[in-house]
Amino acid sequence: MKAVLMKDFGGAEVLDFEETDDPIPAAGQVLVDIHRATVNPADWKVREGRRRDAVKAAFPHILGRDFSGVVAELGDGVSGLSVGDAVFGVTDTGQEGCYAERLAIRADLCGRKPDAMSHAEAAALALTGLTAMISIEEYLGLKKGETILIQGGAGGVGNFAVQFARHMGAHVVTTASGRNHDYLKSLGADEVIDYNETDFTEAVSDVDAVYDLIGGEVQVRSYGVLKSGGRLAWNAPPPAGAEVGRDDIEVLHPNVARDGKYMRRIAELYSDGAIRPPEIREMPLSEIRAAHELSATGHVRGKIVLVVR
Repeated sequence: MKAVLMKDFGGAEVLDFEETDDPIPAAGQVLVDIHRATVNPADWKVREGRRRDAVKAAFPHILGRDFSGVVAELGDGVSGLSVGDAVFGVTDTGQEGCYAERLAIRADLCGRKPDAMSHAEAAALALTGLTAMISIEEYLGLKKGETILIQGGAGGVGNFAVQFARHMGAHVVTTASGRNHDYLKSLGADEVIDYNETDFTEAVSDVDAVYDLIGGEVQVRSYGVLKSGGRLAWNAPPPAGAEVGRDDIEVLHPNVARDGKYMRRIAELYSDGAIRPPEIREMPLSEIRAAHELSATGHVRGKIVLVVR
């Protein structure tokens, strides 16, 4: 099969598009012919060697955490899926392998792709939806009528978070550059703050929850806009050594566990019209170096989706 092989840590030049052996599904796994995969910021951070403790990277290593494709083969003991089923999902924690034409993955991590959902849409919603749902629903415990500030609403996770929080009945405030304001309001944001023009700490206060997708000093400054008893969940870390400085708020780092039940919920939300896919930019898998460099700019609206077949 064709795949992108990472043979060392480093810049985009360590990624090579070439032939490698097909994976073989173990018991409880399915072999999936991948149609689409996505580029996530975590991918190039792993490539650079910044997350060596988070991924089992024996070289040559195949990156990629979310996919959409078609079941090609069943491992022993698999039930509930058949060859030819269209599925999407996220690889298990610490494992990757979606930058390839084929992937062996636990069957229980997969969800059936709705017929109306394209492979590109399914891949774009998999990890973003999983991350946003766990962070907002399970960690922040967001309730109807509460106000949530989402730092960085225009990215893949951010625009799912905006829609999901709105679906839960929250008042949604988010930050984004001016060019993304109409886009985010179309997704259901009640207020959009242009971080280039306005200090968000002056525009919003006493919020119930903050979902931080930016990290760094933005997270530190976000502590001050929470009301007493408020909660902040982050997927992007604060500066090293940063202190909360308040004992009346809760700061949480969600554990984004993998489970096919979240794929089923994403499919339901999509089919019900509660969630729509992010803006998608498709690029051939063979152009993975350019895709990583684009992702690393931090200014991609929506998701970069890799066309595999």
